Amino acid sequence: MSDLENKDFQNDSKKQVNTHLSNKKWVRNALVVMLGDIVATYFCFFMALLLRFDFSFASIEDKYITWALYLIPIWCIIIVTVFYFTRLYHSIWSFVSIDEALQVLRAYCLIAPLMVLSSLILRFRMPISFYMIGIVGCVICHIGNRFAYRILRKLGGAVSSNATGNGSSVERVMIIGAGDSGSVLIKELKNSTHTNMVPVCVIDDNENKIGRSLFGVPVVGGRNDIISKAAEYNIDTIIFAIPTASGSNRKEILNIAKETGCKLRTIPGVYQLATGEVSISRVRNVELIDLLGRDPITVDNEAVFNMIKGKTILVTGGGGSIGSELCRQIASHEPKQLIIFDIYENNAYEIQQDLLRKYRNKNLNLVTLIGSVRNTHRITSVMMEYKPDIVFHAAAHKHVPLMEESPNEAIKNNVMGTYKTAKAAAAAGVKKFVLISTDKAVNPTNIMGATKRICEMIIQMMERETPNTSYVAVRFGNVLGSNGSVIPLFKKQIAEGGPVTVTHKDINRFFMTIPEAVSLILQASYYAKGGEIFVLDMGEPVKIDDMARNLIKLSGLRPDIDIKIEYTGLRPGEKLYEEKLMAEEGMQMTDNKLIFIGKPIEMDDEWFKTKLEELDRESRADDKNIKEIVQEIVPTYKIGSN
Repeated sequence: MSDLENKDFQNDSKKQVNTHLSNKKWVRNALVVMLGDIVATYFCFFMALLLRFDFSFASIEDKYITWALYLIPIWCIIIVTVFYFTRLYHSIWSFVSIDEALQVLRAYCLIAPLMVLSSLILRFRMPISFYMIGIVGCVICHIGNRFAYRILRKLGGAVSSNATGNGSSVERVMIIGAGDSGSVLIKELKNSTHTNMVPVCVIDDNENKIGRSLFGVPVVGGRNDIISKAAEYNIDTIIFAIPTASGSNRKEILNIAKETGCKLRTIPGVYQLATGEVSISRVRNVELIDLLGRDPITVDNEAVFNMIKGKTILVTGGGGSIGSELCRQIASHEPKQLIIFDIYENNAYEIQQDLLRKYRNKNLNLVTLIGSVRNTHRITSVMMEYKPDIVFHAAAHKHVPLMEESPNEAIKNNVMGTYKTAKAAAAAGVKKFVLISTDKAVNPTNIMGATKRICEMIIQMMERETPNTSYVAVRFGNVLGSNGSVIPLFKKQIAEGGPVTVTHKDINRFFMTIPEAVSLILQASYYAKGGEIFVLDMGEPVKIDDMARNLIKLSGLRPDIDIKIEYTGLRPGEKLYEEKLMAEEGMQMTDNKLIFIGKPIEMDDEWFKTKLEELDRESRADDKNIKEIVQEIVPTYKIGSN
């Protein structure tokens, strides 16, 4: 037998043993409860007999004692049999509830008549009060018998909590929110044997709830009391349990909670309530997105679904942060075929395997191709072979400082790669072409932003020249957690003990999540008629310094004390303040109030083509003056400005 086969055999043996032990434990528990029912039956009916004769044993006639000794064993058999067939011995005793109590009452609707009938058949005429008192006592005792385990365990847990309340083995929890979600979490924490978390207090802004209790846990105050009550109750973990809270409300409360130094956890969102999935296993750590104070971007999923379903979709740069999320969301909308195109084989392989695992039973038609958008023959041959209906062009160089040092590569990949891909799409009869752009294209101060502005110009030129293909661009700000963004860098620096490096204390940026960015892209592709530049109102910008400090606090550390923050100065081409996307003139609103259409770019298409040819020629020659040519095309681009 091979090592692998031997390991499988051992695992199977362990499973069989565990199953056998589990079955033995269930039978043992059922027998214990059954024995308790029998003892309770004898006790209740003998007490009923004593009560009938004023607790004077000498006053009880011998015939009643004799008849009781005949009847009670028969009644025990009746009770055990009825309880068994009504599955009252099959409950999980850790979770016995009112349902079991009601089932006992229903069972006695059959048991009581059988008791009376059996005594009539045997002609044992017991006092009527004997039946009434005995049956009522049995109902109470049999229900109590089923709740005994929970009561004893709760008492044991309380003793344990009090004994080790300040020890390391118990995690003292504050719940924020005394609503449905908070109550479910408290019940689970109290009943669970798989966690050492103990709820000790609740916070809620509803004054009618303050001073009352939720399943024995006191509601001690509102949001302004979080810090003082966390210290008073020696809190280790705070769980935010208001999934219906708005983004601004969530931000305000969590910003207070993070100052306590406690671990912060939260329920993901309102859908948990709708699907009944509120549980401690669903609670996650608070992330930076929870502190941004903006409600998630929502899209018309049904319309997007109908647009993608049954279509052939090509995603260039499909292995990147945005591209891979695009592929995930597109795959969930039942495309006819999804084509991933990327130059970096490791990223392409990773998203390919992720999708194959997730959709292995859903017949996803997935094609993964390696190639560069800079290669005219490669991108053209791919377009002509697969004839995609929609192209999402996410392939690009995006690192601002790196592109400042290698501007010709930014031109080759971003500008010429977009131009070649757009022309190949036109030749293949693509219906929609969606360019992934950036807010750095607005009055750019770096070559990366300037190349993206030129890409937008290409899109609008191609729209005018190719009536059968709709060309659009989608422009948004920084994406939380994407490759090369500040968040992964900050987390790595914190894990290494610091320092955390921020370029400037006042630098700020607009932020959104990767799923939000992709939702916007898909929504824009649905709205697209041709030539639009879609932009997103992402709320107020966020200071990078605040983000760094919040991440340190969320890690349970103190900024400038446990982790130092260093200011390194603005990098080449880096802006201090990103301009609001809404600042452009001629903005048009779409059906989604957070998505707008930017003003068309006015230009001479023939002159622009000449400049593209010049860019192509000079970038391949690694011209050191390439930025000057870019400035001629994008007058708002200021070379070397910050």
